[in-house]
Amino acid sequence: MNPFVTIVSGLPRSGTSMMMRMLEAGGMPVVTDAIREADVDNPRGYYEFEPAKKTKDDPSWLDAAHGKAVKMVYQLLYDLPGDRHYRVLFMRRSMPEVLASQKKMLARLGRDDGGISDEKMAALFQSQLAKFEAWAAQQPHLAILEVDYNQMVSDPVPLASQINQFLGGILDEAKMAAVVEPDLYRNRG
Repeated sequence: MNPFVTIVSGLPRSGTSMMMRMLEAGGMPVVTDAIREADVDNPRGYYEFEPAKKTKDDPSWLDAAHGKAVKMVYQLLYDLPGDRHYRVLFMRRSMPEVLASQKKMLARLGRDDGGISDEKMAALFQSQLAKFEAWAAQQPHLAILEVDYNQMVSDPVPLASQINQFLGGILDEAKMAAVVEPDLYRNRG
């Protein structure tokens, strides 16, 4: 059994679902409940796990997560108990693309973006990420590998290898890379 839990994290719309699919294809079990079904915004599924959203109040789900991958938005990483180890694949994507993708998804869902300009939203995200990065650097139970979504879509093989090494070298890199579908890269900066 792996002595760590693999966490896939990042901003919303940064490629976390794609990364979960890659890990699954490479042979890593994933923790998901399939409650949120695939749709036009994530045609291969969201790979979410509702109990992860309540980790602060009930982290018991982590007991069965060693050797597996779970997706968590970065704000939830603050709630991870420090009594175990985590390897975090932190997805990075061009900020204009994140914002464009988020806007399109909200519009399709019939939700308002709150009238916040892209500039304000980008500044908010960047401020939150800077705070998170400073905190994460002080956490001995977290090991983080940043993964560039844009690079992954254009050339997945080298990053699949880097991810595999970070996670212990047990995954099938070719199968991981084969999951990447450039046709799903629709919101470009």
